[in-house]
Formats: sequence, structure tokens, C-alpha cells
Amino acid sequence: MSDLDKAIAQLRSCRPIPEDQVRELCHRARELLIEEGNVVTVTAPVTICGDIHGQFHDLMELFRVGGDVPDTNYLFMGDFVDRGFYSLESFLLLLCLKVRYPDRMTLIRGNHESRQITTVYGFYDECLRKYGSANVWRYCCDVFDYLALGAIVLGASSTLSPGSPEDDDTEIEVCDQAGSIISRFPRQPANQSSQEKLDNSNKNTVDKTGPPGTGASGSSSGSVGNPTGAILCVHGGLSPLVDTVDKIRLIDRKQEVPHEGAMCDLLWSDPDEIDGWGLSPRGAGFLFGADIVKVFNHRNDLSLIARAHQLVMEGFKEMFDASIVTVWSAPNYCYRCGNVAAVLELTEDESGTGIFQRTNGDVGRSSGGIVEPRGGPKNGPARRYRVFQAAPQDSRGMPAKKPVADYFL
Repeated sequence: MSDLDKAIAQLRSCRPIPEDQVRELCHRARELLIEEGNVVTVTAPVTICGDIHGQFHDLMELFRVGGDVPDTNYLFMGDFVDRGFYSLESFLLLLCLKVRYPDRMTLIRGNHESRQITTVYGFYDECLRKYGSANVWRYCCDVFDYLALGAIVLGASSTLSPGSPEDDDTEIEVCDQAGSIISRFPRQPANQSSQEKLDNSNKNTVDKTGPPGTGASGSSSGSVGNPTGAILCVHGGLSPLVDTVDKIRLIDRKQEVPHEGAMCDLLWSDPDEIDGWGLSPRGAGFLFGADIVKVFNHRNDLSLIARAHQLVMEGFKEMFDASIVTVWSAPNYCYRCGNVAAVLELTEDESGTGIFQRTNGDVGRSSGGIVEPRGGPKNGPARRYRVFQAAPQDSRGMPAKKPVADYFL
């Protein structure tokens, strides 16, 4: 593309770019994405976003609330297209920003980044309507096949504002779109956390695990990762075929989303108030309970799983003793649900121990001189949720056509 910045400016004004530029953009994006593994490593600070679903003006509101690229590091957890009126402009803008600022923009695949789903829920028809052929849809679908299946966030701080004493014991902070604090939640005392109960109940496991996703273990103070644990980001959820993050890395992702199997489950599954695994009413993926999440987090040295995929009226929802959170970033979903949206901000651990605490996790090694944070160990990252409403009506253009589907996936 002759001028990527010009294309970004045109897409920001909600105007599609010419077909030949789309072809070149998708080619450059594929070259970039093929270098990424199935699980991308992202270093905090980062802002994690859920479903967008083609609601372009609300995406602009998200950037206004969370900060613009490249000033803010973003991780989008899929479902960029379908249902909304501007799937094309939304996805192409994010793709342009990915190519322009590859280290500032991480895109992972959702269940709607699929040929079969987009022919039913609007993206295919939108491309046909705006370009007169299905070529652009094919270019975009080729890019879908190269998107990563997940991300691991390292280096997140256990305090909202490192070095700020008043925020030291605040675990969750909720802000509105003007930046005003709505509510704060203090960190629960770590007398005996649910993680420790799990450790005590399983005598065959050791207290510490190794690098996130490897299943390695040791009695040292940890390994590659954060003292608070790493955060795994996926679109949907877990799979009975995947018990370590390393197994996600072994999947052949460069294909259409299959109807079953590990890749399908990662994009389609949902947490639910059940024990173990259950059948999903979606017809793909599984339902999984708190026991599944806590065992998976413990085995992989994770403190949190962040996912999207489900409409949450409050914008975010933490479940199972804050071991998993659903983030939803499409306000007033389908232009009629009346929900608010949210993004999750994780700050950087400035202690110098956030990413490489130890060289390995060998049994019997010392803590390496690591001093526990004030108040004892902190089991999870500090989280700031920015909640925002849909963009004002007068900022929107007139859509060309109502979306076809009236039910939810």
C-alpha cells in the first residue's frame, strides 16, 4: 500500500478503502501474522477488549475511552465482524493498525472469524453490497485463518498504580467513560485462597509451577511469568482436549474453524455454574465449571483467564473467585440490547521482577532474593475496568441495511 496512514485516516472516517488496497493490506497482514505463534506473548501494560461486532462508532468510542493507538497497547479477543453495520470498516481499521503498529496491536480469532458464520450473520452480504463482489470477503477470510488462537499476558502489576500507596490494596477499580471512579474493591486477605485450598487437596502437586503453559514445576519462587501469575486470553474458553497452554501451541490454526476439536472449543466454549464439563446450547464447544478453570490455572501458572464471546449487560463479569472474566466491548449490542461495554486495563509491574523472575523452576532452588510484596503474596493482577456507553446517535451515519439475524450466537 502506498500510504498506510492515508488508509487509516480514510477508515477512521468510516469510508471503505479501494479493493486493490484491501488485497495488499491483507497480504501484508498475513505475512505479519504467520510469524506469530498460536499463543502470542504480550507484555503489560495492555488494554484487553472483547467483541466489537462491526459497531464502528462504538469502536471509536472505545479508542476515545481507552486511549488511541499507538499510545495504548491493545489486545482484541475476536468477533470483529457480523451483526453490526460496519464490520468491514471496523476489521480493516484494526488490520491497518496491526500492520502499522505490530507491537501495539494484538488480534486473536473469534468464532465469527469464519467463512461459514460470516455468510449467515452479515459480513459476507456487507462486502457484496459495498464492493459488488465477494473478493474482499475472501481476502479477509484468508486473514482470519492466520489470526492467533490466544495470548499470554506477562508482567501485569498487582497494584493499580505502581508506587502509589493508596492503590496498593485495591484489586479492582471500575471507571466510567469520563475516567471517574465508580467503585473500588479491596484485595481479599490471602489467609487461605481458593488456590491454596486446591494445593492442599492435591498432595501430588508441588506449590509452584514453571513457565506459563509448560506444566513444569519447582519449589523456587517461580519462573518466566509474573509473581501474580500470567493471564491467558482466548475468545471463548477451555477445551477437554487442552490441559496445558502448550497444547494450544501445537494446533494447526491455519484453517477454517472446525465443527469440533480443540480449536473449535477455544472459540466457542462458555463458563457456567456447573461441575466439570457440560454440553453447550450453542451446538459447538462446551460448558465448563469452576473446578475446570481452577485446575487449568493452577497447572499452567495462570492467575486469570480473560475471554469474550458472551453478552454481559454490565460490560464485564468475573466468575469463580475471579479466576475467569468475560469482557464485552460492544455497547447497546445489535443497536437494541441496552447494555454497556467495558475494556480491561492491566498496568505494568515496575518492580523489575514482572517478566523474568527466575531462569527456571528447578526444585529446591532459592527465591533468588525476591521479596514478597507488602501484605504477603498477591494472587492476581490489579484490574481496572473502563465502562462506556454507545457512541452518541448524532455521531453515526445512516446504515445501508438492517442486519439479517435476530438471534444470538
